[in-house]
Amino acid sequence: MGDADLNRSLWDERAGLHGQDDYYDVAGFLAGGSSLAERELDEVRAAVGDVDGLDVLHLQCHFGLDTLSFARLGARSTGLDFSAVAVKRARGLAAQAGLDAAFVEADSQHLPSDLEGRFDLVFASYGVLCWIADVDAWMRSASTALRGGGRLVLIDLHPAFQMVGGIDPLEFDFPYLGAEPQRFDASGSYAAPDADTTANTSVEYAHGLGEIVTAAIGAGLRIDALTEWLDEAFDPRGGILAVEDDGRYRLRLGGGHPLPLTFSLRATKT
Repeated sequence: MGDADLNRSLWDERAGLHGQDDYYDVAGFLAGGSSLAERELDEVRAAVGDVDGLDVLHLQCHFGLDTLSFARLGARSTGLDFSAVAVKRARGLAAQAGLDAAFVEADSQHLPSDLEGRFDLVFASYGVLCWIADVDAWMRSASTALRGGGRLVLIDLHPAFQMVGGIDPLEFDFPYLGAEPQRFDASGSYAAPDADTTANTSVEYAHGLGEIVTAAIGAGLRIDALTEWLDEAFDPRGGILAVEDDGRYRLRLGGGHPLPLTFSLRATKT
């Protein structure tokens, strides 16, 4: 089985499992809530302001909570994911919530032609590029989907934090950059660590900040802001960090100064 097929099998199974756990508050969403974190909303507002009336494409949308949260804010919202199970669940969730959104089964590295030039905002967040073998192709898809003057908002794990496998003892189990496939075998998932899963092999890819920014520029995007975040409201890797007294999570090594956990990239199609 090829790398892409391994990842698709893994995410098909996780898409059927997720949302039945405490990690995703599906009940709260169906009651009228939003799955979008304040940082995500802040970055979107900084890029495009209010999304009401805008065309939004959410890449790697999983089973659709964030896509539908944009729809609840008034956007004409489209979610894209390579997992058929995720797309089916997203459509079912849209019907449950009474929200109008489109969901497309496709690889975010190969944008379907009918999505080209249609969107004011392309959005993706948390756990995005580590699944992407070709970051240049991903950025081309994002750029191609945008109208002229449209914006990309990408929030993801910082490549330096992505390297960290454990704090005590300190362990690095992932490269910083290079895009060479890294194969892992582990049951369960970040949302359901004790689940008895069968598709347990994943293939992930490291992309440094330089690679990511250069890919965006090469795809015809103008970089508006690149921000490295030292804190988060949750542990983006799951089970590595301890919450601090202020309720935030930080990565502290050596002398105790916090290192970046995540980054956000805002860019405009020129």
